[in-house]
Order: sequence, then C-alpha cells, then structure tokens
Amino acid sequence: MSDERALADTQGRFVQVVKSGRKVNDLEWLSGRILLSNKRLVLASNEGKRQIALAKVSTVKNRKNANQAMTAVSGYFSIQTGSDVFLIAPADVDAFEEHLYTALLDGEVVLVKHPAVEGGVVRDTGWEKGRVNIESGVVGLGVASGQFVEIELVDVGAVDAREGSVRGDERRILEVEHTDEEGTSVQTYVSGTTRHVSILESLVRQGELQNATDADLDQTEMEVLMALYSGVSPFEIPEFVGMDVEAVEAVFDRLVEEEILREKRVRRDVRLKARGRNIASDVISDQ
Repeated sequence: MSDERALADTQGRFVQVVKSGRKVNDLEWLSGRILLSNKRLVLASNEGKRQIALAKVSTVKNRKNANQAMTAVSGYFSIQTGSDVFLIAPADVDAFEEHLYTALLDGEVVLVKHPAVEGGVVRDTGWEKGRVNIESGVVGLGVASGQFVEIELVDVGAVDAREGSVRGDERRILEVEHTDEEGTSVQTYVSGTTRHVSILESLVRQGELQNATDADLDQTEMEVLMALYSGVSPFEIPEFVGMDVEAVEAVFDRLVEEEILREKRVRRDVRLKARGRNIASDVISDQ
C-alpha cells in the first residue's frame, strides 16, 4: 500500500453487532484507537486489531438512522463490510465521519444527470460521467461537459433512490433535490455502482433529515410560504397576499427563525430553504 496516506487517528469505542450475517448477542463496547487511511479502517484495542478494507465497505449509516437501541454512546455511525456490521464512536464523530466519506467517495467516477428536473419541470438532460468531490458539508460533481454541480447538505430538500434505466442498463439512481446558484429548485440524478450510490445516499440524507417538515405554521405564514414557492418576489408578497409590509416582514422573521427561509440581505430579500421547499411541496401534493 505504497500510496496509502493517513486521514484520521483518534480514540473512541467500537463494537461488532453483526458477524457473518448473524446478530451478536451480549454486545460489549471496546475502547481503543481508531485509525483511518484512504485504504483502510483500523480498530485497535487491548484485545487486538481489526482491519477493514474501505473497498469492501458497502454501506454507511450515521447515528441518526442507525438502531439507537444497540448503543449506549451518544454519537456513532455503522459500517457494513460483507456480512459484518460494526458500530464506531470516535471522540469527534462528525469530523471522523467527514474523513470517512471523503475516503470512500472522493475521486470516484459516477454518472450524473443535471438538471434532471428544474423548477418542477423535467428536463431532457442526458447522463454524463462525473467525478465526486467531497468537502466539508458539500458534495461536488465535476461533470465531463465542464459544469461543476455543488450540493450543500444543509440545502438538500428531498432524497429518493430507485431502480431505473441508465444508458440502457438497469441501475440504482439517486435523486437529490436542492437549489442552484439562482435559488431555483433542481433535482440532480446520480448513478453508478450499488456501493457508490448507497454510500452517497447515506451522506445526502443527513441533509434531508435536518430539513424535516415539522413546523407548525398558521394560515398567514403558509400563504406567504406558498407565494414564495410559486415564484412571487419577496418584494411583491405584501400586494400578492393582501397584507401590509410590516406584517409580511414579521412573517419573514418568524420563518427565518424556523429555518424555513434564508435571509439574503436586509431589507428584505429572502429565499426558501430546503425545509420550506419540503413544506410547500407537501401542501401541493395534498391538494
């Protein structure tokens, strides 16, 4: 492994919860050293050392969608390699997780369709080869045509994974809703090996989970939200919904506090965040 380079070295806890396809009973967390390179993950404790080749990791789940009943630690993630599953709780789980996704995905070649959907309209966009670039909180896709697609995790509104036809073959397709530089809602489709799509899905779903649509909005706030979603300029909202400017700005303040809107500049331009787009989309679907 002459081209191997270290990415992270920290203390933490870890446990194997599935071995050879069978759930392990009487789980016991081990304390030790967790090392990560661009080639492998090493779990070292007083009971020995376990090496996991990253090329054999098929899935990663973060601490929000793994089985909470299986662990006594507050922050962890799980990885599956073959028929084995491990839970790993580094001292700084967020920083280590970022390094792990970088090691698993950065530089990998996938197929990209962008924009597959733009402003709710399906586009006749073809599949192109793209290279994955992982940075802090951002999934970048460098496409062969020259464009560079950036998906900020905090901007991810909805994620869906399905089987579909890609260049004549049946493949796994990941559909990610986010916004472009102009703030327009777009969907980017990514396909590739089952392993790449699965790991990328677990990464972008972190943003989706953060933007769950659980806000309790009143009728006035919903009218303002739907007007924005329909493309009405923030400056035209008062006339559009029949409210005075002060009342609309009070609604803007409330929606910014709820992290449904992002304030672009004072006074007073706003843009829907992923959570706001999810709420508006749900309302439209129910009509």
